[in-house]
Parts: sequence; C-alpha cells; structure tokens
Amino acid sequence: MITKCERNESVEPLVPPVNFADVEDGVYRSGFPQPSNFAFLQTLHLRSIIYLCPEPYPKENLEFLEAHNIRLFQFAIAGTKELSVDVLRDIITETLKLLIDVRIHPVLIHCKQGKHRTGCVVGSLRKLQNWCLSSVLEEYKLYAGVKSRDTDLKFLETYDVSYLQQSLQTIIYQYQGYSSIKQRRLL
Repeated sequence: MITKCERNESVEPLVPPVNFADVEDGVYRSGFPQPSNFAFLQTLHLRSIIYLCPEPYPKENLEFLEAHNIRLFQFAIAGTKELSVDVLRDIITETLKLLIDVRIHPVLIHCKQGKHRTGCVVGSLRKLQNWCLSSVLEEYKLYAGVKSRDTDLKFLETYDVSYLQQSLQTIIYQYQGYSSIKQRRLL
C-alpha cells in the first residue's frame, strides 16, 4: 500500500483556529474558524458549535457544518464593550444553560478572535465550576492578551452563578445515566 507521503502528494496540514484551546473534556474555545481550519476541526468530532456573534455564519462554514452533521447555536453578543451588563448577563446565562448539556458535546465556543465574548462565556463557566476569581480573571487575560477589557473583567467579577448551580443540579438528576464523569467535570 502506497501512502500519500510516498507518492509525494501533499497532506492537508492541521491548523487550529486562532486562540484555540481545550476548556474541558469535549469543550473547546477559539476565534472564528477559517476554511484552512476545517481539517483540524474534523479531528475534534464536534457535535455542536456555539457562535457568539450577531453576524450571519458564512456559507462556506455552514456547508462544512452540514457536511459533518454539526449543529450551530448562535448567541448574538454584539460586542462586550457595547453591551449593558444586564443584556450580557442574560445572554451568557442562556449560553451556559446550553453549554452544560453534555449531549451537545464535543462543542466549540467561538466569536471573532476568541478573546472577549468567548472569554466571558468561558470565565462564567469557570465560576460555575467554582474556580477562584483570580484564576478566572487570569485565564481571561491569557487569551485576551493586551486587549483585555476592564468591562469584561468587571462582568466576570460580578456575574452570579448561583441560579445556574441550582439549575445544574436539576439537569444532572434528569440525565443521571448520561456520562456522570463528564457531569462531575463540568461541576
């Protein structure tokens, strides 16, 4: 059997999207996936993508999702520096309600650059997981880099996850038989 490399055919490189990282087992974060990232995304065996921007998803990306049976969930966060804290809180809460449902995993969370909107969702998830606030803020700053926003940091400091913690207990009891290890990790 002759492999592609032996025939000097090029093998498509696996290029992750900008700001790509593992968040949890089966939960990933990144900036907006480009066509050059599609081969890499296939290796993740995604079931879902959570898109955090108001702009329509590009046709080429939609075709990729359809070809690989990946569901798209869109939460239209206009940009965290323009949004009121109440609107951001409500959208982040709805996003987290979906994200904690392990039936949609593996899942990729992304916005344009994987910094601010994605950072607020991941930071809020970390609070739900009982991370200490300083670790939540450090992770946000790691991905936001020099573009770290005080409004996002303030949001993460004040976001209250107590309602979601109670809801999560209800969800776990409903789906008790579904991968209890993953459920514990998300807690």
